[in-house]
Amino acid sequence: MTVTPILNEPALVVKNTIKVLVIADIHLGIEWELYHKGFSIPSQVKKRKKRICEYLENMKPDRIVLLGDIKHNVPHTSWQEKKEIPDFLETIAAYAPVDIVPGNHDGDIEELITGNVTLQDMRGFVLDGAGYFHGHTWPVEELLSAKYVMVSHNHPSVRLTDSLGHAVSEKVWIRTHFIEKSIRDHYGDIEWMDPEVIIMPAFNELCGGIPFNESIHEDLLGPVFANHAIELENARAFLLDGTDLGTIGNIRKLGITRRRRNRKM
Repeated sequence: MTVTPILNEPALVVKNTIKVLVIADIHLGIEWELYHKGFSIPSQVKKRKKRICEYLENMKPDRIVLLGDIKHNVPHTSWQEKKEIPDFLETIAAYAPVDIVPGNHDGDIEELITGNVTLQDMRGFVLDGAGYFHGHTWPVEELLSAKYVMVSHNHPSVRLTDSLGHAVSEKVWIRTHFIEKSIRDHYGDIEWMDPEVIIMPAFNELCGGIPFNESIHEDLLGPVFANHAIELENARAFLLDGTDLGTIGNIRKLGITRRRRNRKM
């Protein structure tokens, strides 16, 4: 089995007996929320759909996994989402069957699903030997016996700040592992395969990201981080162009990480 990020893109391809394209945190309809906050941005759905269709034409996957937060607005669904999401899903499902792992923003998404789309358990599922869950819940136990587990939700980035306070933030892939003790504390006696965990960057560039090098477990989203069940210091960060930035712990030591104030210790 191989897991290969698409160069310079926030998407990856998992190959085993089939080829799976995985995309996370699309957040269609975010422009509606931004409009109500005073930012007038035209809908970007056509650009996002075109970009994903280019992935599909180039990669020709057998399945497509959307790893949560396909829509943006909660607790209600905006008119923009009701209009755009069914067409978006129908368009990409014309290339290959689509599996949706619902995220915390995907309330009522079942009302927007059309065509060859399957709504999976919010705790995730296993497909062709790889595990997928969004990250706002504990994963279903079966994921822990997979070789790789893909997770999203935190929109990982790395922010580097110079001595004058100028900061540059970049989306990153995070490759790490669960912490066995914390996992066993939660699940009890389980079949443990020590899967590699791959935390995916957000597809939607308007979402922002959480700088992992400035964060402790309690700053990050989801119960697996809150319960110290994912290794953070030894997690490895990669830019979208493939550049290996090293471990989060070593990035912190470079003197270009600004520590957050008022952090709970």
